[in-house]
Amino acid sequence: MLIDTYGRVATDLRVSLTDRCNLRCTYCMPEEGLQWLAKPDLLTDDEIVRLIDIAVRTLGGEEVRFTGGEPLLRPGLVGIVERVAALDPRPRTSLTTNGIGLGRTAAALKAAGLDRVNVSLDTLRPEVFKTLTRRDRHKDVLEGLRAAHQAGLTPVKVNTVLMPGLNEDEAPDLLAWAIEHDYELRFIEQMPLDAQHGWKREGMVTAGDILAALRTRFQLTPEGADERGSAPAERWLVDGGPHRVGVIASVTRPFCAACDRTRLTADGQIRTCLFATEETDLRGALRSGAPDEEIARLWRLAMWGKKAGAGLDDPSFIQPDRPMSAIGG
Repeated sequence: MLIDTYGRVATDLRVSLTDRCNLRCTYCMPEEGLQWLAKPDLLTDDEIVRLIDIAVRTLGGEEVRFTGGEPLLRPGLVGIVERVAALDPRPRTSLTTNGIGLGRTAAALKAAGLDRVNVSLDTLRPEVFKTLTRRDRHKDVLEGLRAAHQAGLTPVKVNTVLMPGLNEDEAPDLLAWAIEHDYELRFIEQMPLDAQHGWKREGMVTAGDILAALRTRFQLTPEGADERGSAPAERWLVDGGPHRVGVIASVTRPFCAACDRTRLTADGQIRTCLFATEETDLRGALRSGAPDEEIARLWRLAMWGKKAGAGLDDPSFIQPDRPMSAIGG
């Protein structure tokens, strides 16, 4: 079991497969990109599967979410998914992606054992997409969403960040579109995860702003805390259901008290939180020949030291020292 001093139990493992990405989203990284990790620093496919096996078999892991960077850029992705889906006990598996390339890989990922996907899409307007991501790939993301739904990687969840002056007026249109295509839309407050440290608390589009905009067109009924559990998104039934919309209010309504996540970076470090400033090195232990029991001990020790919360509602909050692409969203 992975338990901390506040009694929280981590059962949800987020695994970053690469720090690389084929978009340059303004809220994540600079236009020129970042200095990527050297290949020898990245975990190998075998190392990733071994660490996930330890988490599932020894430490109580129940769900594995593959992230990046952009996980579809990982050459061995389908094989990793297949091996993880074959573990005993079998964890629930999902993947967070920008959707580019999903049109070509959705069917193979489903056949390998992937259960579902989260796809990031912030706008329905191709020109706004190009401004936000600095790439002209809007059509590819829509194609990837369709392919994921057709392959049965459901529920297909769409993650959206609203930004002032760009797409903040799109909330009702995005929800209507998601309902039409049977996607589950989740709005995420913009967090201080950009490598260039351009995030500002003032002027951000908050959960309150998003809900007010949605209520101009839809009736929203709270789903309730019992249904939410440890999930980061508060959810509402739309016009009585069955469709739902979620809001992840990481900044204005932190949910740290219910956090059940542990994070493995692409270079084999354990992070207890996206905003942690400390890491525990498992790659070194792996490559020095440590047995599974020692790696599990290091992992337990790391989680035992998890802090109470990230303090994102504090305007003076200090941004993390590594961009989201290196940590895994």
